[in-house]
Amino acid sequence: MVGIVDFDICLPTSYVSVQDMHAASGVGVEDIKKITHGDGWPVLGDHGRAWELACRAARAVLDRTAVRPEDIRQVIYAGSGEWDRPFWSPAAKVAHELGIERAHAYEVTNFCNAGMAALRIAADGIALGRGEYALVLVGDRLSRMVDYTDPGSKALFNYGDAAAAVLVSGRDVSFEHLHAEMRTDPGWSDYYAGEHRRNRVVIRRAAHRPGLADAYVENFTALVGDTLDALGRDVSDVAYFLINHGDRNMHRRLLETLGLPPEKSVFNYHRLGHMGGADTLIALQDLLTEKKLARGDLVLMASSAMGFSWGITALEFRA
Repeated sequence: MVGIVDFDICLPTSYVSVQDMHAASGVGVEDIKKITHGDGWPVLGDHGRAWELACRAARAVLDRTAVRPEDIRQVIYAGSGEWDRPFWSPAAKVAHELGIERAHAYEVTNFCNAGMAALRIAADGIALGRGEYALVLVGDRLSRMVDYTDPGSKALFNYGDAAAAVLVSGRDVSFEHLHAEMRTDPGWSDYYAGEHRRNRVVIRRAAHRPGLADAYVENFTALVGDTLDALGRDVSDVAYFLINHGDRNMHRRLLETLGLPPEKSVFNYHRLGHMGGADTLIALQDLLTEKKLARGDLVLMASSAMGFSWGITALEFRA
C-alpha cells in the first residue's frame, strides 16, 4: 500500500481584495465578484517566495511524522515552471534547507495539475522500490502573474497563492493512492501564455474561444468513468469529489453531470479563490479538520491545468 502519510498547507501573509482589483482594473466590484465569489484572499507579497511557503509546510510534516531527512529519496516540486528565480531548482533549495542530502530533487511542470502528477510519480517510484519516502511540494506564484490593470484578465482575478507539502510512503499511510487517470487536449495549448512585462511574467489569454467549459466537463466525466472502471467501483461509492477552484459554475455543473450532490464536494471560493495546485489538498484538509471522513472513504481529486490537462486521482482514507 502506497499513499499519503501526512500533508500540510502554508498560506502567505499578504492579501489582495476585490477593492484592490477594482481600483487597478476599473472593472466594477460586482462584476469581479461574479468571478471571485469572495472579497479577497492570501497572495504572495512583493518579496514573498513560494519555495519558502513550501518549505514551511514540509518542515511541519517532517516534524509531525518524525521522518528523518536522510530517509527521503525524492523531492519533487510541482507547479507552473515560473519559479521564484529563473533557471533554478526550488526542489533542490527546499531539500537543502531541510537537510535532505541523499534525495533526487527535481521539478514537475504541469501547472495546476502538477501536484497530482507529482504524487503519481512519487507513488510509482516507491511502489517500484525506489526509496521509502518521497516529498511532494506544491508551490506557485499565480497571483504574481495576474495583471490587475488589464480588464481582459478579470477571469484570472480569483487567483491566490498557497503551498503544500505531501509526504508519500508505503508505510503508515493515511490516504492510499489507488489510481490516477490524466489526459491533455493539446488543441488548447496556445489559449493562455505568459508575456514579459515590466520585469515580470504576466498571463495573457488569446482571443475568446468557446467550448472550454464543455471540455472541462467532458474530460473530467470521462476520466472519472475510467478511474471508477479501473477500481471496479461506481459513482455511488464516491464519498467526496474535490476539484480545483477555477470556476464555481463549472464545478456545480460537473457535480450535476456526475450525479453527485454538492454535499459531496467542498466549496472554498468565498474565502480562498483558486490557490493553484493546492486547492484539492486544502479541501482535503478541511474534510479532516471537520472530521467528515470515515475509514474506507473513496475521495476523488479532480485537477486541471493550462495546456490543457485534466486529472482524476483516487485516494482511500485509511487513518
